[in-house]
Amino acid sequence: MEINKKVSIIGAGPGGLAAAMLLSSKGFDVTVFEKQPYIGGRTSRITLGDYSFDMGPTFFMMPQLLEELFESVNRNLHDYVDVQEVDPLYTLKFEDGVSFSPTRKREEMLALLKQTFPGNEKGYERFMTKEAEKFDSVMKLLQQPFSKLTDYLTLNMLTALPKINALDTVYGQLSTYFTDERLKWAFSFQTKYLGMSAWNCPGTFTILSYLEHGFGLFHPTGGLNQLCKAMADVTIEYGGTIKTGTGVKKVIVENGIAVGLHLENGEIVETDDVIINADFGHAATHLFDQKDLKKYRKEKVEKKKLSCSTFMLYLGIDAEVELPHHMILFAKDYKKNVDEMTKEMVLSADPSIYVHNPSRIDPTLAPQGKSALMVLMPVPNLQADINWETEKETIKEAMLKRLEQEPGLHDIRKLIETERIITPLDWQNDIYVYKGATFSFAHSLDQMMYLRPHNQFEDVQHCFLVGGGTHPGSGLPTIFESAKISSDLLINQYQHKERIQKTLNTEKGVKMV
Repeated sequence: MEINKKVSIIGAGPGGLAAAMLLSSKGFDVTVFEKQPYIGGRTSRITLGDYSFDMGPTFFMMPQLLEELFESVNRNLHDYVDVQEVDPLYTLKFEDGVSFSPTRKREEMLALLKQTFPGNEKGYERFMTKEAEKFDSVMKLLQQPFSKLTDYLTLNMLTALPKINALDTVYGQLSTYFTDERLKWAFSFQTKYLGMSAWNCPGTFTILSYLEHGFGLFHPTGGLNQLCKAMADVTIEYGGTIKTGTGVKKVIVENGIAVGLHLENGEIVETDDVIINADFGHAATHLFDQKDLKKYRKEKVEKKKLSCSTFMLYLGIDAEVELPHHMILFAKDYKKNVDEMTKEMVLSADPSIYVHNPSRIDPTLAPQGKSALMVLMPVPNLQADINWETEKETIKEAMLKRLEQEPGLHDIRKLIETERIITPLDWQNDIYVYKGATFSFAHSLDQMMYLRPHNQFEDVQHCFLVGGGTHPGSGLPTIFESAKISSDLLINQYQHKERIQKTLNTEKGVKMV
């Protein structure tokens, strides 16, 4: 197939960059337009003086998926990024003083369970066996598009249905494996990666904790942002262009087809295809004339269920902090905390907090003898009636007060050399995340697969979606899969047209004879 098509990609997040790498390697004329002066989107780097932080995601699961992505463009991921496994996976601390640091080393894990949560060892073994089967079935569904209802009738779908537990909840499924409430929390907090409550999230997503325990967690030297840099480098090697500080004002649509972009600098860019990696809620409500949309007009997007948000605190600490790489401090009543965040839409008096201390294994992020800490609190999105400008200092103080209870952090306030806060309002206003919902649309049954915005955007032809707002959903592994699906759909539309033209030419030749 002769390639002479221009592809314009809106957003240099991991999905947009993965698509750019794939398509530029196939000979497409690819240009990525990024509004920010940096690449990466929510997977970008924050620099505060001599300290560096990942803005959003702080670990990397299933590196084999990205390795395969690089292999498909004749590159080796490890020529671009140094990746190391994090073990133990994380440390979980409960209000009763119990500390739990799971590992994916099976025998060590069983011994740890016997010591900390006796009687749950067999449940863990059943979990690992059954969830492996579920994951194998679900993974096939995450690698196919759901563009039409008949996509539900594939052999993969019919095989997976009895295994995916979609009508149960994550908490309900975990209750079939474990008896200790704290252990259920330890295997269910991962639903927050989808911005959801384990008590409401479909039971399918027990595979999230299985992925951690089965495949491990990984840290690229320099942070997750280095994965985006690697994909950008490959894109440029193949002749693609990445324009930072170049925002898109509107997608130009003619007769239902995306034909160009109107940039914020006034420039008009003609294109054959558009790929949208901007946050989908923001894109649908800001990057299109509403008359060009039908299914995803603003008033319909406003009715969608959204994920929770996150309150972020980035701290440059003048000391080597003796904390684990990943640590979660659970609320005393975790379910109440989750309900307040996702149902009642209020701030918890007793929240859960996540602490990221990558300086423990990565000396590139802070000066010698110092630490780059990121502290995250899951909070309601902007649908909640919360004044974030008023509340942010109160929340910060509560987070620091909780950190002060950890060994070696009693005087943490005195050690802070630099800091930055990102609130849900900042996610919306500065990073263009719709209503500050950090994990995009919720992954409820009525917003999954065919019922999620399609990889080939339903409302506009020659327009494709990548990222957490489309199928298969949030999280780096699934975002990479969205890029593969959408890139294949884009390529196939031209292959299909080429096959039709060849058939017509053949028929014409026969008639002439």
